[in-house]
Amino acid sequence: MSALTLRQGPAATRVLGIGSTQPDRVVTNDDLARHMDTNDQWIRERVGIVERRFAGEDERLVDMAVAAGAKALADAGADPSEVDTVILPNCTMPTPIPNAAAQVADRIGITGAGAFDINAACAGFCYGLALASDLIRGGSAGKVLVIGAEKLTDVVDPTDRSTAIIFADGAGAALVGPADEPGIGPVSWGSAGDQVDMIYMRDHKYLFQEGQSVFRWATTQIAPVATQAVELAGLQLSDVDVLIPHQANLRIVESIAKRLRAQGARDDMVVADDIRYSGNTSSASIPLALDHMRASGTVSSGDVVLAVGFGAGLSYAGQVLICP
Repeated sequence: MSALTLRQGPAATRVLGIGSTQPDRVVTNDDLARHMDTNDQWIRERVGIVERRFAGEDERLVDMAVAAGAKALADAGADPSEVDTVILPNCTMPTPIPNAAAQVADRIGITGAGAFDINAACAGFCYGLALASDLIRGGSAGKVLVIGAEKLTDVVDPTDRSTAIIFADGAGAALVGPADEPGIGPVSWGSAGDQVDMIYMRDHKYLFQEGQSVFRWATTQIAPVATQAVELAGLQLSDVDVLIPHQANLRIVESIAKRLRAQGARDDMVVADDIRYSGNTSSASIPLALDHMRASGTVSSGDVVLAVGFGAGLSYAGQVLICP
């Protein structure tokens, strides 16, 4: 009997380019207060959001994913023909079939690529980044386009202030490829399936979130995941230049940063607060924040970034990456 042959990929991977997109429509807290019992001060104090972006009825998740993915390719100086795999983390695709990834690949001009969606909700981008890195190192892929895209306004009750003030729309992407030196660390991930009642789809239509329970869980359970990701990468918390937690709630973000600083992270570590003007965009929030921070100059190429996502499932994941 003949022996099977296994493929061998490069020893390391890195993020080659990033890109993002958001709808044009800006929705302020005052806009929301016109049709629900809330106000600007109440929203800012509880979740830290000033405004968010809502897609129009004619703007689809796939449309935003195409725009973000194309920008990531352009940022990397890569041609669509170089990409052989597309991974599209999301939890708001209207129908499971056909998947979003194949449609996005076709529209960008990526032909014959492996294309699939994954659903780890707000941890989706970190899950996708881990899969991309391992596919390349295992020899199954050469360059992988990971696009977190969400149209959460499709699944949020516009009259429910517990969710309508938080969730928004957008997409963020990263092109992952081989590297001589490690640019993406090992993933630290897991799940807490006993916590499904915190975030779920109610009546098979609207997203429900038990805000206080999510807050307590995230502020106690996510810092250890982030710390483990740093350790797996062979680094110390003091090596981290930038912290990008999933942009769920500014108070959660600040709590995670405080815990990590108490354990050795630097006081001057930059902490993402993109939720202020983007809202919670689930699987898109980490790449969206990274792209915005690099564009503003608060993050630079070569910075050590610690990303950690967490969301419905509950699923969570984190890894260290080098900013392209």
